[in-house]
Amino acid sequence: MKRYPEYKDTGIEWIGEIPKHWEIKKLKYIAKILPSNVDKHIYPDEIQVRLCNYTDVYYNDYITVDTVLKKGSCKQSEFERFALKKEDIIITKDSETPDDIGVPTYVKDDLESVVCGYHLTMIRPLVCRGEFIFRFIQSDRTGRYFEVNSNGITRYGLGKASIENLLLPIPPETEQCQIATFLKQKTEQIDKLIRIKERQIELLQEQRTALINQTVTKGLAPDVEMKPSGVEWIGEIPIHWNLSMLKYAARLVYGDTLISENREKGVVPVYGSNGVIDTHSSANTLSPAIIVGRKGSLGKIQYSDVPCFVIDTAYYIDSRTSHANLRWLYYVLHAIKLERFRNSVLPGLNRDAAEGQHVPLITVEEQTQIANFLDHKTEQIDELIAVEHRKIQLLKEYRQSLISEAVTGKIDVRNEV
Repeated sequence: MKRYPEYKDTGIEWIGEIPKHWEIKKLKYIAKILPSNVDKHIYPDEIQVRLCNYTDVYYNDYITVDTVLKKGSCKQSEFERFALKKEDIIITKDSETPDDIGVPTYVKDDLESVVCGYHLTMIRPLVCRGEFIFRFIQSDRTGRYFEVNSNGITRYGLGKASIENLLLPIPPETEQCQIATFLKQKTEQIDKLIRIKERQIELLQEQRTALINQTVTKGLAPDVEMKPSGVEWIGEIPIHWNLSMLKYAARLVYGDTLISENREKGVVPVYGSNGVIDTHSSANTLSPAIIVGRKGSLGKIQYSDVPCFVIDTAYYIDSRTSHANLRWLYYVLHAIKLERFRNSVLPGLNRDAAEGQHVPLITVEEQTQIANFLDHKTEQIDELIAVEHRKIQLLKEYRQSLISEAVTGKIDVRNEV
């Protein structure tokens, strides 16, 4: 894609050079900046509205008449100030990390009784196209500016002054429209490709799950005679197989408490319910180990073939017999779908219900054959999933680069629309 004929230096490091006929202006001179204080409480004596909340902004490029928004209420003065209009931009002004703040969305349609909610700032264009401002805020250059100018320790916020003083390169209005139209077309194409890749990952994950379920309940022999198991999730099993309860082969043991002041950095990975969260210097290790999420990522199953430490948000599997291949047990647990066994009162996994599930009772030799087969097949599927994830990441990087290059004039898109 070609460049503009002539450029000039802005003197602003994070923007760089811009086309010679563009200008640089602060956001406060081209738009009104309105941090919202409308909370989620609904009061019957207030105006009944729909609220555009933090997640509505964070997860959507556009707010339209079809966007599903929750009910809310506000005072008359708040309605007059924060009722959304077509071409408004909304950004997140708070975040847990400074590199994930100032995420924008664009109000694409005229809306009825929709108000900007708390933890958000509304930007109302005065002399610039709203969609061009939206795209510039979406660029990685603005992201770096917001990251540097956010304040906080455990939670970060963008002050009104930081938003107002954001410098924007401003092309003529016709070009603003051309750039916005170009980026809308291109990002829609890229987003469509990303959705296709995400669907391919879903299909591969479904294939992986089906393969595990089929193999741990039916075995590897294609023509073996079958018999009813009497257990719904297992169905028919080979005629020479029997059933037992999980608790007779293994038990779920609470991970150890590791309070922060006793943590020592080391080489041993520390597993929680959602994966490795730290390293530790500990002699109290397991190897190999199956880790099951007890809280948080409930029922998530992980496997460590190196010495590890398991904390109390997870269980680890303690084999009660030498006649159980740990890799085979790992796949059986996947097939059981432990996430079904949620405690009815306290949050967490119901250990008794999980240990009471029936599992196939087969020889160690057949367990090993099944485990080896599934290791090989799931590794192949996991590699395909990793390839698709990498393609998605590349598409997202290209999308971000295209936005940043277009809104700063590094590429000339006037004839690309």
